[in-house]
Amino acid sequence: MSSLNTPHASPAEREERGQAARRAVPLQAHADFTPRSDRPSPVAVLEEQAGSRLPELVPVRHGRMLVSPFTYYRGAAAMMAADLKGTPTSGITVQLCGDAHLSNFGIFASPERRLLFDVNDFDETYPGPWEWDVKRLAASLVVAGRDNGFRRRDCRSVTRTAVRRYAAMMSTFAGQRNLEVWYARADIDELRARLGQQLTKMQRTNLTRTLDKARSRDSLRAFNKLTAVVDGRRVIRPDPPLVVPVADLLPDVEGQALQDRIRDLLLDYRSSLISDRSHLLDEFEVVDMARKVVGVGSVGTRCWVVLLLGRDDGDPLFLQVKEAQRSVLADHVKRVIPRPEVLNEGERVVAGQRLMQSSSDIFLGWQTAEGIDGQRRDFYVRQLWDSKGSAVVEAMVPDGMTTYAELCAATLARAHARSGDRIAIAAYLGDGKAFADAVAEFAERYADLNERDHAELVESAHAGRIPVTAGL
Repeated sequence: MSSLNTPHASPAEREERGQAARRAVPLQAHADFTPRSDRPSPVAVLEEQAGSRLPELVPVRHGRMLVSPFTYYRGAAAMMAADLKGTPTSGITVQLCGDAHLSNFGIFASPERRLLFDVNDFDETYPGPWEWDVKRLAASLVVAGRDNGFRRRDCRSVTRTAVRRYAAMMSTFAGQRNLEVWYARADIDELRARLGQQLTKMQRTNLTRTLDKARSRDSLRAFNKLTAVVDGRRVIRPDPPLVVPVADLLPDVEGQALQDRIRDLLLDYRSSLISDRSHLLDEFEVVDMARKVVGVGSVGTRCWVVLLLGRDDGDPLFLQVKEAQRSVLADHVKRVIPRPEVLNEGERVVAGQRLMQSSSDIFLGWQTAEGIDGQRRDFYVRQLWDSKGSAVVEAMVPDGMTTYAELCAATLARAHARSGDRIAIAAYLGDGKAFADAVAEFAERYADLNERDHAELVESAHAGRIPVTAGL
């Protein structure tokens, strides 16, 4: 790690590093992918993960993953991490998202209340080879495209275009000053104005609808949707098993003990915030809390939503307190880079998010807490809704997915440029064409494997080997 007292390599030296890496690992090598002979079954991996999750929610996770090859892919980051560890890499590392599929990008509000587009899921973030994120994104394009009925040539075109966009943006960042890269962001209003007539009428309509929905998704809307007044008291509305108030989850004494522990967690978490934000948090009072099911891959991990009120009943704040388990990358990147010291998994998530995102939630923080079962677990905290929005991948046509994929790829390049050697990566990629061709080939091969894994999961569900709750 460089520091103020360590001489830095010159741009020419960094460029030579990338070129030397390309000579050692040619761009065409990234097309190579053959599942290793001792590869575990996807069912075995899911069963292993279930051991650390709430058993009553594991069937919900399986049910969500069974819906399609794409929903399976969303929940199978652990499988792909194991598969990627044997693939060629340039040896240049960045802070990885760790789960950079198409649905893990989206819109959120900056502290200045501007809508930004960025990576929005960091549960698996970890230092590692930048190629892993690119390949996870590329394969998701093929998997999603096939689910949407795209022709093979359309899937390949979408993927190649996205990867070339990543290379082009990395080249742009390589030529910029450090502060320019750090301040770069995808402001949605600026993007919409710049794209202008490049979007079709339908795309402009869909974008407007998405932005309007995102702007309306804040704590006040969550308050109106998720709460009710019962016996004169504001409480979180139950929707079991997806939303279960703590008061309904456990008997009186145990329920109160759990609430006390969550309150203590929030009190201690304040120390991970900068002083002005902890002061703002102190202006709110905890009113109610509930367990909430979120996402696909995260289902079964412990996740709480906490309702707080400020000046009155019309001044709500919803915080999400989410368990941070060990990254699925942790066991695999050690073959590529020295393993970093991670003292707290919640801090790992927060540090990765702050490093990769152009702007982060003002209440983003972390803490460790002991559960009523005596087990200590790590958590990170953020606002539940903060003008969040995302595209409906299942409704995309080839042109729309191409535009969206380019935006995701450019965003990923910016995130990698903040944490890694952007000059070396750009020099390694060159014009990006050969790398895009190779990764498109990899993505097709991996999509084939993903379909086989999904079919195995479906077969196991039909045979009763894994428990499944569908439709949630």
